[in-house]
Amino acid sequence: MSQDLLQIGGTNLLVFLLVVLFAISSWIDINGLWVELPIMVQQLPEGWHLPSYMTVIIQVANIAPLAYTVTRTVCPDRQVELPVIYIIIVTGAAACLLLPFFWDATAQVAGEQHSVGLLSLQFFLALVDCTSSVAYLPFMGSFKPQYLTAFYIGEGLSGLLPSMVSLAQGAGNLYCYNHTSYSNITIDGYTTVVPIFTSYPVYETPRFSIKIFFFFLFVMLVLSCIAFTLLNFWGYAAKEKVELDAADDKSEHMSHLSSASIHVSSSYELGVYTNDASLIGAGTIERQEDADARNQLLPALNLIGNGEDECTDVIVVQSKCLNKKEYLILLVLTAWANALTNGILPSIQSYSCLPYGIQAFHLAVTLASIANPAACFLALCLQARTLCAVMILTVLGSFFSAYIIFTAVSSPIPPLSTHTLGSVIVIAVWVLAMFVLTHIKVSMAAMFRLEGKKALLWCGAVTQVGSLTGALISFFLINFFQVFKQASLCN
Repeated sequence: MSQDLLQIGGTNLLVFLLVVLFAISSWIDINGLWVELPIMVQQLPEGWHLPSYMTVIIQVANIAPLAYTVTRTVCPDRQVELPVIYIIIVTGAAACLLLPFFWDATAQVAGEQHSVGLLSLQFFLALVDCTSSVAYLPFMGSFKPQYLTAFYIGEGLSGLLPSMVSLAQGAGNLYCYNHTSYSNITIDGYTTVVPIFTSYPVYETPRFSIKIFFFFLFVMLVLSCIAFTLLNFWGYAAKEKVELDAADDKSEHMSHLSSASIHVSSSYELGVYTNDASLIGAGTIERQEDADARNQLLPALNLIGNGEDECTDVIVVQSKCLNKKEYLILLVLTAWANALTNGILPSIQSYSCLPYGIQAFHLAVTLASIANPAACFLALCLQARTLCAVMILTVLGSFFSAYIIFTAVSSPIPPLSTHTLGSVIVIAVWVLAMFVLTHIKVSMAAMFRLEGKKALLWCGAVTQVGSLTGALISFFLINFFQVFKQASLCN
């Protein structure tokens, strides 16, 4: 009876929760480091140059997902997902356990003091987190399609949870201290005392220490490891799995058998067999009287499953939903969306929002983090299921992103920076951009899910390629070409 209560619309709520907890491990540790920066930069020798060092380390760590993708492509028959995912979670947990004791350790490197403790541990975190993009998605291909949404909800929470905890901690809270000094100025032999007004930020003492925050990250990774173990070895969770790899192999056999007797007009015309072997749907059989060919085909169809793993919740004649052109377009759009959300936009958020005030900056960061899992929840009942819908939403998300980039380039005096309306607009645009782009990523991943585990592997790979490209572009624009100018924290 309890199992029936947990089953809603073909989705088991307990397994859904386990997937969410598992997915949280994807980026929670790296995201945790970023939200702690306002506290750490006050004590570490790099100061606010620390984020640029962290960005470079993350990009160097992309060698790990590249090696994993090449290995899976060259040796597709070797099942390495489970041990690799355990390595990802355990390494992340170990690094978070060491961070409370070594994050402030410094040493002299190339004649300058550097945060060797933090940066070394961050490198290991970046190695495993970057690899999660190409290892987690193929693993999720073993579950029913609806659990892919749970995965993206968890991935969104990996950014939201550290942000909420850091807000409770008071990380980055500051007030502007106004100071008045006086200077003597002599003009034409007359000396005049002139007041000089200055204002500078003073950070407030956090409510709890950085050590406690890092222990929180460690606990979350332990919970993720437990959730992953249950998803793998608990028979209750195994009921929500599908044999995707076997289905792909049988689909290929089915396609081979059907080539002599079945012709489908296009990739969208599906021939569906019911239990009584009657044909329903838009597909056409040129020789329906050929009973032998049909009898050969039916066993292969029956082995695929009950249709929960296919494009239209039915058993289809064709094993794929996308043609090659659509497949490539979706890969490019996936890279583009991740270049914006994971690379470009986070790097310029302070340039875009700080000219409107520190409160506008905090609201934009927090609400944009909330928009991520909210978009994933929307995908539970509403997804972009066609290439046309995905492209329209991509254009809309790119439009919002263009406005954000425009405000960042215009810093320190972007449009309406002295008006309340300007703050409202920039916050709303940040929320809408993250909401739309996240929804696009979930929808495209769901479409790749129907193509099999190999498609999910490439989806994860281009996710990292897009993120890397966006981060490198923003890094060079910020540090070398100095396109963006930082506004004062106390405008």
